[in-house]
Amino acid sequence: IVVFGADHVYRMDPSQMVAAHIRSGADVTVAGIRVPRSEAFAFGCIDADASGRITRFLEKPKDPPGTPDDPDVTFASMGNYVFTTDALVQALRADAADSDSDHDMGGDIIPAFVAKDTAYVYDFKDNDVPGATERDKGYWRDVGTLDAFYDAHMDLVSVHPVFNLYNRRWPIRGESLNLPPAKFVEGGHAENSVVGAGCIISGATVTRSVLSSDVFIEAGAVVEDSVLMPGVRVGKGAVVRRAILDKNVVIADGQQIGVDHDADRAQYSVSSGGVVAVGKGVTIAGPVT
Repeated sequence: IVVFGADHVYRMDPSQMVAAHIRSGADVTVAGIRVPRSEAFAFGCIDADASGRITRFLEKPKDPPGTPDDPDVTFASMGNYVFTTDALVQALRADAADSDSDHDMGGDIIPAFVAKDTAYVYDFKDNDVPGATERDKGYWRDVGTLDAFYDAHMDLVSVHPVFNLYNRRWPIRGESLNLPPAKFVEGGHAENSVVGAGCIISGATVTRSVLSSDVFIEAGAVVEDSVLMPGVRVGKGAVVRRAILDKNVVIADGQQIGVDHDADRAQYSVSSGGVVAVGKGVTIAGPVT
């Protein structure tokens, strides 16, 4: 058995999907999440019969198909696949030899299995994660855009988050760093935020934000509705609003991000949802006087 997963955020028990794959005798099983048909055109969509056998695999169709038991919802591909190893190896060899193929998983490999009637869908609603509540059960997000990536982080900071990191029965085991605990000094504080190890909030205010490890925010700075990656430095009196700052970005004293979008667009990416993204290692400083 070979298991693949794409760039999405979700919580599931993969062993249940593997067991369903083995029971079906399929060559490939594709995880499908039920989304309203009116929204499904943005995804790869699965058309399946009542047994779960995939009859069509459609990439962003104008008219998405319904599910066998509900015409108002569609199985959107979650980008998670379980393959029988020998079948996958044969399919990859055949695809590599096909000069007309784009060698794409969703565009070529999966449709080849569908054509042989050996592809099945796994209904994500059947996945039972220990400790999940009705609020966070079945969580899944496609993080292929800046806005979706940002929204997935904002899902973490509410009082009762829809993406729950604190389920002790099904923990998420990330990389463990040898860093001290986060520290708040000189009146620095954070509200409705997630703050990683090694962070120092010194006389600054952080609200509705996600701070990764080793972030340092200096006196008088304000960080709101933002995502700060490891190693970010925010200087004295700086303002960061509705932004994503990649690793080791430095915001110099008094600088502003997310306050004037016209100025931001001249130098950085601004999403359709108004999220400013600053690339890895960039230093934002004022003009030299």
